[in-house]
Amino acid sequence: MQYELPLVIGHRGASGYRPEHTLASYALAIEQGADVIEPDLVVTRDGVLICRHENEIGGTTDVAAHAEFAGRRTRKRVDGEDIEGWFAEDFTFAEIRTLRARERLPQLRSGNTRYDGEFVIPSFAEVIALAAKAGRPVAIYPETKHPTYFAHEGRYLDGTPIARSLGRLLVDELVRSGFTDTQRVYVQSFELANLIELHDSILPATGVELRLMQLFGDTGAVTAQNRDFALPYDLRWHQARGDDLDALYPGLRAALPGLGSGAVSYGELTTPGVLGWMRQRYAYGVAPWKDNLLLRQTATGAAPARLSDAVHPLIAHAHAAGLKVHTYTLRAEPAFLATAQDGSSLSMEQEISLLLAAGIDGFFTDFPDRGVAARDARRAR
Repeated sequence: MQYELPLVIGHRGASGYRPEHTLASYALAIEQGADVIEPDLVVTRDGVLICRHENEIGGTTDVAAHAEFAGRRTRKRVDGEDIEGWFAEDFTFAEIRTLRARERLPQLRSGNTRYDGEFVIPSFAEVIALAAKAGRPVAIYPETKHPTYFAHEGRYLDGTPIARSLGRLLVDELVRSGFTDTQRVYVQSFELANLIELHDSILPATGVELRLMQLFGDTGAVTAQNRDFALPYDLRWHQARGDDLDALYPGLRAALPGLGSGAVSYGELTTPGVLGWMRQRYAYGVAPWKDNLLLRQTATGAAPARLSDAVHPLIAHAHAAGLKVHTYTLRAEPAFLATAQDGSSLSMEQEISLLLAAGIDGFFTDFPDRGVAARDARRAR
């Protein structure tokens, strides 16, 4: 089975129309023609992978309305950030099933709030089953969320270590579900070490081959405002602990001589040498933020920076290394759209057209129907 390129990836389903990471959202994305659906994965206390954008579930469920769970509100440090709320790892899957999903962006997507309280929180297994029974080949694109936290850093509410490999749980569920077609599974992560672990040990042990995609955070200059989004967390964590970076990231130092001398940024990972290392070591492709690919002019005053004529060389460098390039996230709301050179706001379809012209191989969108229409219209032209 071969997919037509570029791929349209239903970001958390059709999250522009239904609360994200619900079976209704994924099913609508399939109905609207998405080639791929994308679940984010966190894990419950009893080891069940569930689909949530974050392990903090207060913003996307009605857990705050459940008096029986009031005592589980706590404060944790996740990827260097102190977060207060309720965390998936402190609930069993049976308890998670008593909760209902809520719209994560109610100010921007007020229409989706009419579904608040209607949908359960799905397991990864249910999303696999949904894709498997679609009337056409549909791929899945799971993201391991905060793998260093879950494997090494995180603690349950009682203080005991979580110590779970999301990659191992993910592959175990794919095998159990019989959904292991290489062309129908992409695994993505903002961290590097867990993708290397998948490639080097977890997948060979199961005899499964999957397409591993390296997500990129902000590849621009690192500032106090974007620091958490601009620095891969696993590299920061292992370096701070004094761990052996050469053992964790074999061969990276040859492409990145400064490894270990300071915090590594995503921008430093966009060079031809590092991209070649990724392709050789573990990656099928890379997935950068679309705002980094569509380059801006220097901003003047309070006005938003306008697009320039250039695109980031990451696309060309990745293709030269043999990597596919998928970009995230195409959204229709004005708050997410770029400003054209004449000062007008682009539409989502115009952004898609620019990115396709730049050579991307796929894109994530909250509006799969519009993404499919824009992709097909450009291909027809």
